[in-house]
Amino acid sequence: MTSVINQNPVPSALAFPPISTGRRLKDGFARTLIYLAFGIALVPLFSLLWIVIQRGLKLFGWNFLSTDMVGVFGDMTSGGAYHAIIGTLLITFWAAVISVPLGLLTAIYLVEYGRGPLARAITFLVDVMTGIPSIVAGLFAFAIFTLIMGPAFRAGIMGAVALALLMTPVVVRSVEEMLRIVPNELREASYALGVPKWLTIVKVVLRTSIAGIVTGIMLAIARVIGETAPLLITVGMMTRVNMNVFEGRMATLPVFAYSEYSKGGVGIDRAWAAALTLIIIVMALNLIARAIAKKFSPKIAR
Repeated sequence: MTSVINQNPVPSALAFPPISTGRRLKDGFARTLIYLAFGIALVPLFSLLWIVIQRGLKLFGWNFLSTDMVGVFGDMTSGGAYHAIIGTLLITFWAAVISVPLGLLTAIYLVEYGRGPLARAITFLVDVMTGIPSIVAGLFAFAIFTLIMGPAFRAGIMGAVALALLMTPVVVRSVEEMLRIVPNELREASYALGVPKWLTIVKVVLRTSIAGIVTGIMLAIARVIGETAPLLITVGMMTRVNMNVFEGRMATLPVFAYSEYSKGGVGIDRAWAAALTLIIIVMALNLIARAIAKKFSPKIAR
């Protein structure tokens, strides 16, 4: 027994009208402008990368990455940035330890609990902190530790506190936006199952937005890892490795690049190699963060 399927044509009143030539031209013109603007925006980026790679490869290598500046003077090319790499990683790590929990908890409060004048005051203070110049953060950390520890005290933790002041508002704003885009239906479904609010935030809200949160944290790290002024004030510069962030000066890549560039000669090549090293570190941290976010983000059932 065969069945006949009536394939009635779409009524002319419901059919889509043909796209006119004028609209096609406008659409093509708009697409061209978008592609052109995108290409123009990429020009300075690729230009910067090309210059840094071209100039930085002159001294960049294993010797540069594994040696410090002890005993290096004049036009010697044997010195490297090992001590500055270690200092940058340690100070940035402690800055993240300070700022990430503070920013994450602040964002959770503003989205999930914050109501009334206190929440408005915190939002205002976060907005103000977003526009603080880096030199002001450095001076603040320097003043605090000078009052507590004395004027002769220098340590990597001073730089970490200064960078944490710059990181915290970026973390708060990025995490806050990620938490706000989590659908309320997920929260309501968790509450309907009898799950308390704090556990809903931990297991549902944060788990759903983990990829965006990690991306925001990496943006905050990239924002501060290249800062020079606050680190120049707080931790200064030295020629050897210092693994203790709570005692003694520490070298960092931005300050190392500034110091070497100001010397001229072969120091300029060291500065470009340090800049290339800093870019590679930021790229590596971003790749690691994306891998972590992909591993812990909720999987979509297919």
